[in-house]
Amino acid sequence: MARAHPAGCLPAHLPDAPATGRLILLAAGKAAGSMTTLAETHYLDAGIPPERLVGHAVARHGYETRTRHIPMVAAGHPVPDQGSIDSAERALELARGATEHDLVLVLLSGGGSANWVAPAGGLALAEKQAVNKALLRSGAPIGEMNIVRKRLSRIKGGRLALAAAPARLLTLAISDVPGDEPTAIASGPTVPDPTTMAQAREIVSRYGLDLPQAARALLEDDASETPKPGDPAFAGSEFRIIARPADAIAAARAAAEAAGYGVHDLGADCEGEAREVAAAHAALALELKVAGRRACILSGGELTVTLRGQGKGGPNQEYGLALALALKGEPGIVALSGDTDGTDGGGGEASDPAGALVDPTTLARAAALGLAPAQSLAENDSTGFFAALGDLLQTGPTLTNVNDCRVILIDP
Repeated sequence: MARAHPAGCLPAHLPDAPATGRLILLAAGKAAGSMTTLAETHYLDAGIPPERLVGHAVARHGYETRTRHIPMVAAGHPVPDQGSIDSAERALELARGATEHDLVLVLLSGGGSANWVAPAGGLALAEKQAVNKALLRSGAPIGEMNIVRKRLSRIKGGRLALAAAPARLLTLAISDVPGDEPTAIASGPTVPDPTTMAQAREIVSRYGLDLPQAARALLEDDASETPKPGDPAFAGSEFRIIARPADAIAAARAAAEAAGYGVHDLGADCEGEAREVAAAHAALALELKVAGRRACILSGGELTVTLRGQGKGGPNQEYGLALALALKGEPGIVALSGDTDGTDGGGGEASDPAGALVDPTTLARAAALGLAPAQSLAENDSTGFFAALGDLLQTGPTLTNVNDCRVILIDP
């Protein structure tokens, strides 16, 4: 977590303040609070007149911080709320007011897509919330969700950059997406969008999404298409990723190797259905155990959960539950699965668990309590299962976000 926190990676990337114009700071996402406090302190302590530093910051509820100068608010995540609307409107207003003498500094992190919501056309907030809920329930990867979201927005998919032109624009981002794709981080508000309307329509069709009529009308209208590479609005724009999931996995690898484990690094970009990935990882762990290997299996990325039941959980907790079932109490194997932002799915509250812990006694303790782990998995009720055992991973908001981190230790 320390490797991926803004405190260690943001200051070196902060640019000089403009010579004459304003520095307009716009921040959104789960790391917006920590990024904003670091940036405003950097500039104010360097002597920039407070009247030349303006901006707005928004993070999910519970992730906001106390700031010295830049106003900061909270908004809904993963389902947006009125705070998401108000924050997007304020960001667009500040961007539209920028001149060629100003620098617009955008600080982005995962969660920004729900924190900055500016519905296009006649789409109302309730309808945008319905779209988000449909996407979340579909099991679609985050990249596919964002392809749809961009066509329904006045800020996503490069449109914030359109508003800021002709000012110089610098985006500093903390990546929470596979492949560190700039267009996917917070739905790419400051970068050109190479995806197409046809792709968005295909995703809606493939997942059978039941969308409000206003959303369908936008997706059927080619005028909703996003700005593409080569658009002159991006001529004065730069995008930098300052922390990524691979950084956190590399730190975990170094710690495991220092502790004497042979590391099997499955990469920072794993995707797939949580329960299916867990079964594959359990099989690998059992192979290493049989071989007598003292090993650590590491993986990052963002897994998905296709909701079938009415329980409460998240991909890391569901992974842990499926892993426990697949390991069947095998001695010498323990695991941790957590979201680096400190909250794993659930009800969208800052108090939600980050993930779960699994050990050889998990199933035996569950049986003693009368729990039925297979039924809990069928109901997508991993939170209830691990809460009863006292095995939820509860860190609280970390104020950064570089996706999930899963660690399996095998010690014969």
